[in-house]
Amino acid sequence: MSKLKIKQWDKKFEKEIFEKWEKNKIYSFKENNRKVFSIDTPPPYASGGWHMGHAASYGQIDMIARYKRMKGFNVLFPMGLDRNGLPVEVQTAKHFNINMRETPREEFLNKVKEFLEIYSDRIINVAKSLGLSCNSWKRGNKIGDLYETDSSEYRRITQAVFIELFKKGLIKEDSKPNNWCSGCGTTLANAEIEYKKEKTKLYHLKFKIKNSKEHVIVATTRPELLCTTAVVLFNPKDERYKKYEGKTLIVPEFNQEVKLIAHPYADMNFGSGLVMISSFGDYSDIRLFRELKLKPKYAIDINGKMTSACKNYEGLTIKKAREKIIESLKNKKIVVKEESLIHNQPVCWRCETPIEFVNMSELYLEQVKFKKEILKIINKIKFYPKQSKQLLIDWIKSIDMEYPISRRRYYGTEIPLWYCNNCGETIIPEPGKYYQPWKEKSPIKKCPKCGSANIRGEERVFDTWMDSGISELYITGYLRHKDFFKKNFPASIRPQGKDIVRTWAYYTIHRAYLLFKQIPWYECWIHQHVVDDKGKKMSKSKGNVVNPIYMVEKYGGEALRLWSALEGSLHKTDLRCSEERIKGNMKFINKLWNVARFISLFNEKKKPKKLVKTDEWIINELKNILKKSIEGYEKYDFHIPAKEIRNFVWNIFAGNYLEMIKPRAYNKENKFSENEQNSAIYTMHFCLKEILKALSPIIPFVTEKLWQEIYSKKSIHLEKFPESKVENKNMLKLTEKIIEFNSFVWKSKKEKGISLRERIEGIEIPKELKIFEKDLKLMHNLS
Repeated sequence: MSKLKIKQWDKKFEKEIFEKWEKNKIYSFKENNRKVFSIDTPPPYASGGWHMGHAASYGQIDMIARYKRMKGFNVLFPMGLDRNGLPVEVQTAKHFNINMRETPREEFLNKVKEFLEIYSDRIINVAKSLGLSCNSWKRGNKIGDLYETDSSEYRRITQAVFIELFKKGLIKEDSKPNNWCSGCGTTLANAEIEYKKEKTKLYHLKFKIKNSKEHVIVATTRPELLCTTAVVLFNPKDERYKKYEGKTLIVPEFNQEVKLIAHPYADMNFGSGLVMISSFGDYSDIRLFRELKLKPKYAIDINGKMTSACKNYEGLTIKKAREKIIESLKNKKIVVKEESLIHNQPVCWRCETPIEFVNMSELYLEQVKFKKEILKIINKIKFYPKQSKQLLIDWIKSIDMEYPISRRRYYGTEIPLWYCNNCGETIIPEPGKYYQPWKEKSPIKKCPKCGSANIRGEERVFDTWMDSGISELYITGYLRHKDFFKKNFPASIRPQGKDIVRTWAYYTIHRAYLLFKQIPWYECWIHQHVVDDKGKKMSKSKGNVVNPIYMVEKYGGEALRLWSALEGSLHKTDLRCSEERIKGNMKFINKLWNVARFISLFNEKKKPKKLVKTDEWIINELKNILKKSIEGYEKYDFHIPAKEIRNFVWNIFAGNYLEMIKPRAYNKENKFSENEQNSAIYTMHFCLKEILKALSPIIPFVTEKLWQEIYSKKSIHLEKFPESKVENKNMLKLTEKIIEFNSFVWKSKKEKGISLRERIEGIEIPKELKIFEKDLKLMHNLS
C-alpha cells in the first residue's frame, strides 16, 4: 500500500481513469463459465444532445452493470445508438435547411448519415464522461460491441423478424382511417399519440328537418367536418328528440341529407344532446361508422388541407376552413350559440401537430387478439418498482386496433417486399440479408403466381419501434450467434423510462410473444423523470434546463452520478435538479477523500488475533450498512446504498469511530499494546476498502483513484462486492448510544469553553459503553 499524497479529488482524473479502462479492456465481454447478466440498454436517439434525464438514468443503468459485475456475473452491457426514424429525419432537415420530400431520396439519406455522425460522437463522448462501463465503444457485430440501429446487420435482423411474422400470417395490408400527422407526413400508431388540453369553441348549429319548418340544434367543435356528416344521434332516453326519430335532417352549408336516430353514444348532458357523426373527428366516429355501416368521405388530405369533399373550401388549411365556414354560417343565421371549452386534443408525440384521420393503405401487425395472452405472460416479468407494471397493463387493455407498422418516410429500415405489377401478388424474400427494395431488384426474378417479370419494390419503411423493439434479440445474438442466443435469451433486464412503456416496453414484449411465446427479459426497471428544483418539467422556454455537458465540464461526471443516487429513488419519484444540488454533493466526495488520506498515513496491518471492542463494533456496524446497501442494490434502488454509506462515512465512521481510535492508532505515549494499535489500523483499512468497494458502482472514478493510489494497481471494479454478515448484532444497539455520548461530551466542553483536547471533569461513561472505556477516555481526555 502507499500513502495518498494527492490532497484532493480533481475532476481531470476522470478522463485519465476512463482511458485506462479502455486501454485495459476491463469491461469487455468474453464468454466464460460465469452466468451472463444481460442489460437491454436503451439506445439513445442520435438526433440531439443529452439532457439531465439521460445523464441520471444512464448513470444508474451503469450502476446496475457495475454491481452485477462485482457480484460475479459476466455482464453483457452493450451501448447502442438509435439512428432510425422520424426524429432523425426532422433534425437532419432542420440542420441542413432542406425538405425531405423535395430532396432526392439517396441524397437525403446521405445527409442523414452525415448529420448522425456528428451527434453519435457527441453522445458517445457524454456517455464516456459519465463513466459508463459498456463492453465496447467499437462499432461491430460481436456480442457486446457498440451497435447502431441503422447498420446493415441490425436492419437485416429487423427485416428477418418481419419476414417470419409475415409468413405466419400476422401482417396484412389494409386500407382504413389512420392517425395522420401532416407535420411529419406519416401514419402514427396509437402509442405515438399524446394529448394536450386546448381551448376550443363549441358551436350550436341549426339543422333543418326536411319537409318541415322545424329545426334541431346540433353542437360541434368541428364545423369543417360538416361535409362528411353521415348521421345525427340522440340518446334513446332523451325525451326531447323521440318525436323526431327517423326524420331526415339537412346539414347546413353542404345540404346533404342525414337521418336522426337513437343511439346510447349520445350524451344528453353535452351540448344540445344531439351529436353529429362525421368522418372522422375522433376514434368514436371511426367505431360508429363501422358499427352503423356508414360510408365515409374524407375532407382532409395528407397535407392537412381540405379536399374536394369540402366543396368551396377545398385547398384551405383546417383552421382557415373552420373560420370561413363559421363566418358563412353566422351570415346565414345558422349559429345560435357558441361557447368555450377545454378538450383533449390528440397530437403527434414528436411535433405536436393535431392528429387527423386519413384513409391510407398500410401494413398492420396483429395485436388485438393477443391481448389476453400478453397480459398473462407479463406476470413472468419482475418490475421495479412493482407499481410501474400497471402502466403496461392499462396500455394493453386500451388497445383496440392493430399496429400500423409502415411509414411513408425515408430513413428507416426498408420493408422487404416487392409487388407484381401484373397480378398484384406480394413477393417476400428469404431472410438473411439486408434488402432495399426501393432501389434493388427483387431477388425473386419472376412472380410466383403469374410468372411476370414486371416487379416493383416497396418504398415504405418500418415504424422506428419495429427496430427498437428487437434490441433484446439483437444484443443476445438472435440469427447472429445462435448458440449464445439459445443460452441467454430472454435477456436479464430492460431499464427504460416510464414515458415509453406503451411503445418500447410493449412492442418488445409483443414481438417476443409472437415469435417465441416468451418474455423478452426477466426484469424491467422503469425510471421516472428529472425536473427542476421546484418540481417543474425542464424546458428551454422556461429557462430551467440544466445542461449535463456543462455540469460534467464544471464538476465532473462523478458529481452527476452521486447527485442522481443521493437525490432520491429514480425509479420511484422524479428527481429534482439544480446546479446547487449537484455542487453540494461534492462535499461528500471531499469528505471521503480526506478520510482516505488520513487512513493512508498508517501502513496496513494484518488482522490481529483479537480485535478491540471498538473495532469489533464498527465492523459490525459497517456490515449492517452493507446489508442495507445490498438490499438497495438488489432492488436497483441506488438511493439506499448512497444514503446509507454516506451517512455511515460522515456521521459514524469519520464523525465518531476515527475520533475514538486516533489515540490508539498513533499510540504516541505507548498506552496501548501492539495488538491494540494494530487492531485500530487493520480496522481502519478494512472499513475503507469495504466502503470503496460498496461505493464503486455509484462513484467509479473516485473509488478507482483511491483504490489504486492506496491499495493496488489492479482495478477496484474487478473486485468482489463486500460481504455483509453481521457477527454480533448486540453491537448494533450501541451505535446510537456512542453517538449520543460523544455528542454530549463535545457539547459539554463547548458550553464550558473548553477545547476538545482539554481534560473535562465529572463525566461518567455509561455502563453499556464501558467496553469502549479506554478509547473514550483518551478520545475525550476524561478524568
